[in-house]
Amino acid sequence: MKKFLWMLLLVTGFSSVQAKDNLTDLQQAIAGKHRSAEHKNRDKYRHPEQTLAFFDVRNTMSVVEVWPGEGWYTEILAPYLKNKGKLYAAHFSPDADLPYRKKSLDEFVKKLHQHPHLYGKVKLTVLQPPSLWQIAPDRSADRVLTFRNVHNWMRNDQAASVFSAMYKALKPGGILGVVEHRNSTVKPQDTQALSGYVSEDYVIALARNAGFEFLAKSEINANDKDTKNYPEGVWTLPPSLKLKDKDREKYLSIGESDRMTIKFIKP
Repeated sequence: MKKFLWMLLLVTGFSSVQAKDNLTDLQQAIAGKHRSAEHKNRDKYRHPEQTLAFFDVRNTMSVVEVWPGEGWYTEILAPYLKNKGKLYAAHFSPDADLPYRKKSLDEFVKKLHQHPHLYGKVKLTVLQPPSLWQIAPDRSADRVLTFRNVHNWMRNDQAASVFSAMYKALKPGGILGVVEHRNSTVKPQDTQALSGYVSEDYVIALARNAGFEFLAKSEINANDKDTKNYPEGVWTLPPSLKLKDKDREKYLSIGESDRMTIKFIKP
């Protein structure tokens, strides 16, 4: 019955008090009117409810979201945590030297200011390699989460340092949750991940080298249609669609990338 009401709310927008009372706090955050139809349409690829449940994120926790971008997951985490928990958003530095980083941060801050009732308690911190790493107070976070960012750190030879920063922020017993575009097991891993794809073994090695222990992995965000051999790497697929109208329907039919979903624990 709960599943039926959940689907009814998503599909029809039905929002009676009775229906809301039958949803969990996380489901209410995911179904919230503050999320655009475009963002909700991506739930079928990103599976936010199942992903956050796999990472065992509870609304009483202190959570760090690393490099939240435009805030797709922030839209879910912030309302979910605002009453009992805490959310740190580790974004770019205001002094970033790359224009796109400044623009990304500016747009994220604008989002926070537009909806203070949802985002007013979000604590903005900085992860700006190579010098700024204070994503949260040391040993303070219950969970550190990052979604499709490892390839960015690899490109700039900063992945090891970022994993160390995430380790430092977590409490002992805290969990690191990683979602990343998953490379083929038969292809050697490009250490700069120029295609955007990273092997599970490579991510596991990065985490272990930082001191984490492997906990579990899930196929929640798997996509067996993803062949991982495209002209513009992972950005050939939606939502980027780097080739624009060329073979657009083909890539839309594949959907978003095949993704690993892995969690690690800080001993």
